[in-house]
Amino acid sequence: MPPRDPNSEKIIDFVVNKRNGIKGLVDAGIETVPELYILPVQERLEPNKILTTDYIPVIDVSNWDDPKVIESICQAAGKWGFFQIINHGVPLEVLDAVKEAAHRFFGLPNEERSKYWAGNSPTETVALKTSFVPQAESVLEWKDNLSFRCSPRDLESFPLWPPVCRDEVMKYMQSANPVIRKLLEVLLKGVKVEEINEAREYALMASPILNLNYYPHCLNPDLTAGVGPHSDISTITILLQDDIGGLYVRATDDDSWIHVPPVNGALVINIGDILQIMSNDRYRSIEHRVVANGSKDRVSVPIFVNPGADAIFGPLPEVLESGEQPLYKEVVFSDYFKYFFSKRHEGKKTMEFARI
Repeated sequence: MPPRDPNSEKIIDFVVNKRNGIKGLVDAGIETVPELYILPVQERLEPNKILTTDYIPVIDVSNWDDPKVIESICQAAGKWGFFQIINHGVPLEVLDAVKEAAHRFFGLPNEERSKYWAGNSPTETVALKTSFVPQAESVLEWKDNLSFRCSPRDLESFPLWPPVCRDEVMKYMQSANPVIRKLLEVLLKGVKVEEINEAREYALMASPILNLNYYPHCLNPDLTAGVGPHSDISTITILLQDDIGGLYVRATDDDSWIHVPPVNGALVINIGDILQIMSNDRYRSIEHRVVANGSKDRVSVPIFVNPGADAIFGPLPEVLESGEQPLYKEVVFSDYFKYFFSKRHEGKKTMEFARI
């Protein structure tokens, strides 16, 4: 990575070292996008790259056992890697409350927010961060996020979570757990796995992480990235959007993108790298990116459904039982996780870590 100019070093010091985040920089009254946040022209999401004809499916899951629902989910996971679900059982008031809680946390004075900065937080299960991996990025992302580790053991530290949002985060996580399980049961049935036993549960969903993502308004959002193009390393991700929008999914192998419009009460589901690997490419983890808004502060709440840290994953035996050759080797999840967070967002390149 080339050395940064002196002004960028000052911004890094303010945003990262002094724990202000991009929220603190916007609150300080900047009037232009700092060079440190400006993407090279070829990496920007230009209007001519956005498709208006394709759409991401919206699936009514009020009856999870309906064969048509199961077929729709598995088809969407294979073709798009993304879909939205409605009538999923998580109450609308729970969804609204956790979005409001995200705004409340990021509305705190900086000295209150920074108490939870990664490495400074009263518990390792909660960490406030900015961008993705600032030390590995030549251009930073226009985002702060408060991350919660939500395995049963992690939840014991609940009293140390930020009081302005912890109840809402816990309630949402509890409400989403049945949806996560049903989705994984349906998706696994689609690759001939009839039951999620205890060992499979650990390899699929033992270490969920919930983020409160915050994208402050940006005067020139076209110049920067809320989040750069990447695929998630989860088994699946459950994303709650607000009504502002800004999530785009790669449409094809070229540089075209599809907007995922906010649907009131819906949850956006996307397949992660782990499930693509387990399914031996039957399901697809798809690159996606986020654009900040020019006038409004945007929030989103993803739940990354991850294996246990020491879980070993690879193509499932049921997928290979007909003699199909595995496309991936077996990998320990913590190794894959560390590799993902050792570099900037680079599309789907993390999957090369597991490819044979």
